[in-house]
Amino acid sequence: MKVHYNIEALPVFKNAVITIGTFDGVHMGHRQVIDKLKSEAKAINGETVIITFHPHPRKVVSSTILGIRLINTLQEKIELLAQMDIDHLVVVPFTDAFANQSAEDYIKNFLIDKFHPHTIIIGYDHRFGRDRLGDYRLLEKNAGTYNYQLKEIPKHILEDISISSTNIREAILHSDITTADKLLGYDFFFSGIVVHGNKLGRTLGYPTANLKIADEEKIIPGNGIYAVYAQLQGASQKLKAMMSIGFRPTVDGKTRVIEINIFDFNQEIYDQVLKVYVKKYLREEVKFDGLEALVKQIDQDKVNSLKVL
Repeated sequence: MKVHYNIEALPVFKNAVITIGTFDGVHMGHRQVIDKLKSEAKAINGETVIITFHPHPRKVVSSTILGIRLINTLQEKIELLAQMDIDHLVVVPFTDAFANQSAEDYIKNFLIDKFHPHTIIIGYDHRFGRDRLGDYRLLEKNAGTYNYQLKEIPKHILEDISISSTNIREAILHSDITTADKLLGYDFFFSGIVVHGNKLGRTLGYPTANLKIADEEKIIPGNGIYAVYAQLQGASQKLKAMMSIGFRPTVDGKTRVIEINIFDFNQEIYDQVLKVYVKKYLREEVKFDGLEALVKQIDQDKVNSLKVL
């Protein structure tokens, strides 16, 4: 898959079959659209082109952007789509100027001039252009003028995508990883940079990698203990581990931290990027009567994690 960031320097696509969307999660619902995209392209010996936006359009056009939480960062989305045999992904910089072009200019100057589409696959509820005045009917009206075919994504698939995205976010926030992973079609994952903590884990016999999440929009699971796999950037091996997210009430209870204890591992990995694949929620955070009781529970958490992993 080729990724394009400069819409002024796009190649000439061959019989481009395009679709447009945020594709947050690249989940099972999205895959129905991607399968349609690929089958249409195969039928005409064309190329598949997904158009997505960065930053998320809501950050630019919405007055209530506080609390936006995305299932995928842009890099994660690219990684997931690359696994799906897409020919081209075009990441469009979503700016005020882009959002405020007229719907007619969006069609002519963006879709037609930049992509020369053979086929556009779009939902009936897709909106574009200034004040979101552009819609499926306008694309349909212009199909003859610009000589493209228009295919509609069925309403039930669009509703499935929307419901799934909402349910996935809710499931992750509420530690329901089983539901999230089922709807995603893969294990939910996130990455962070390993930073220095207070080194308490070492004294307890469970040294941890403390993670700092670089992208503040990335959704993170709710507090609790999880069975996870951990993978260092550049490494192929996934390591068995357990994760704690929360305020560590037995210790201080002041700062929310993400700690990963990698089993049978003793390397120094500060400042490295660690990817975490979340397999199962084990239990909620509990305040114990002292460190001895805490260690006893951590011993059990490890046993339970290994059963899962």
